[in-house]
Amino acid sequence: MDTDDLGLFGPGSVTWKVHDEPILIVAGLRSLYLQALHPRAMAGVAQNSNYRSDAWGRLVRTGTYVDTVVYGTTAEAERAGRRLRALHGRLRATDLFTGEQFRIDEPDLLRWVHVTEVESFVSTARRAGLPLTDAEVDGYYAEQRRAAALVGLDPAGVPGSAAEVADYYRAVRPELRMTKEAAETALFLTAPPIPWKLSRPARLGLSLGPPRWAYFGVAGTALGLLPSWALRLYGGLGLPTTALSADLSVRTLRLALTALPRNWRESPIQQAAKDRAARLTAAA
Repeated sequence: MDTDDLGLFGPGSVTWKVHDEPILIVAGLRSLYLQALHPRAMAGVAQNSNYRSDAWGRLVRTGTYVDTVVYGTTAEAERAGRRLRALHGRLRATDLFTGEQFRIDEPDLLRWVHVTEVESFVSTARRAGLPLTDAEVDGYYAEQRRAAALVGLDPAGVPGSAAEVADYYRAVRPELRMTKEAAETALFLTAPPIPWKLSRPARLGLSLGPPRWAYFGVAGTALGLLPSWALRLYGGLGLPTTALSADLSVRTLRLALTALPRNWRESPIQQAAKDRAARLTAAA
């Protein structure tokens, strides 16, 4: 029965420990900054997505997918994966450098998106102060191979430890570069339109009220958490002082977010999973 199903991971997993952190909102933004540095992946997004006109809607849909994979029942996670694979299977894009048309669901592209997401999640949580041993970090990467399989990847070809992730980044770095599309995307990620209900009318249509400044702080932290090689591609120096500032910011933000009421920092999917786990524990 679905009421007895704790999904692909469950309360004893490193995945639940990591994704219980509301600071992962910063991690999601960090992963987008990273993904933009891959020209082919960026072309796929730019040519098949309405992210500029529906930035917040896309963010909500992505968050719902991740929550479903992590906290949904096994059937819900598999159903979400099938829908995503079907969508990706229909999409094509054109390489702006070679003119070649390619599939969005090429394994190399899926692997890039997967690795940047999970590495951003676990590294951000750890730098924000979540106590994780090296063995737990490796366990998280190994567990996330189940999520990789949902998007159509062979789990055996997906990095399953911190060392394998580091090796993967070293191998893929020659393919990464700052393109016009990457720069435009980074600018958009840093200053997206704020939903009108949160915006305060201002001259020239630019809202500089509290929500805008708060978002600037989150975006700046996400950028500062990037690996030094990624910061250099973005034109930054990647100095240790940058990393230190980002660490202080993300730790402070984590404290603020974890102080929020549960129904503010946990999605309905996450709350339902925890309630399901509590019922099963009580009945045992």
